[in-house]
Amino acid sequence: VYTEDDLRISPKTVAAYLYETNRVESLVGPERATDFNVGIVRYEYDFPENVVITDKTRHASVNVTRVYWEHLGTPIFEKTVDKVDEEKLAPYYISMHKPHQGMYLVTPSLLKAWKDRPNCKFNEIRNRPSHPSNPSQPTEGTQRVWMSSQMMYGGRHCNVKQLIPVENFGQLTVLHLPNKNYRRVGKQGRLGGSDNAPKIEFSDGSEVFQKSHPSLLKDLELHIEIKRQFPNLQTTNVGGKGKIYTGIRMVDTEVDLSGMYKNHKAAAQARLDAYRAYVERGGYMIDSDMDIDIDEWRTTSSI
Repeated sequence: VYTEDDLRISPKTVAAYLYETNRVESLVGPERATDFNVGIVRYEYDFPENVVITDKTRHASVNVTRVYWEHLGTPIFEKTVDKVDEEKLAPYYISMHKPHQGMYLVTPSLLKAWKDRPNCKFNEIRNRPSHPSNPSQPTEGTQRVWMSSQMMYGGRHCNVKQLIPVENFGQLTVLHLPNKNYRRVGKQGRLGGSDNAPKIEFSDGSEVFQKSHPSLLKDLELHIEIKRQFPNLQTTNVGGKGKIYTGIRMVDTEVDLSGMYKNHKAAAQARLDAYRAYVERGGYMIDSDMDIDIDEWRTTSSI
């Protein structure tokens, strides 16, 4: 799984992906199946833009629904959704006209196949294409768009075809947790916006926001306290039968990090060092991991 950090991916998402991936292979065969990958569609909820939902205004959410803000245009099956040309897959799958996902799932066998796929080099983590005379100007989307979607689906690159299952569509949609991008639609310079459309109002840093009540129990606070109360349960979900916790494998990349803020680089390195130590000891937290200021951790981790 590769993902931006603001998508809600559940075990059902992964299970549906694996089911559909096996189905594609059974329909077209292992070799032909490497030309496709089962994708996802991101959604948000279209809460009214001018209302904070409270007990007094909860009726404003009556007509709130999921919206696929990245995919606009009617007729839907001309400008938003594409039918699949492959005869054996056409009865069961569609593709989004704009295949950006913010994430992807992929199997080891597909990764191996794409390593040798013409113009693909999917095994090489690298910077997004840019103008030769102006490297800071991307030609095919930002780095996150490149990593999550364009490298895989772009016609000049891996040229893999996105497949969205018709029957399992709901299980391969994921919530974009910030739930804010739908508000951009119809604004100047954004999807569906014209020159005469309202402009987006950006923050100038001077806004003061009312914080939630301090008595609210924070998720990290509860997680750490549970670990403190059961110090002898130094086990993981891997455990049993002598298995050793190995964690998620971290790999070095060739992406230039010189443009990152210094405090961001330092925080990222400290977090990685702590994670490696966590893995080496077998995948459990110790006192120094739990001796943190919850509010300060939330602030520095979002820099």
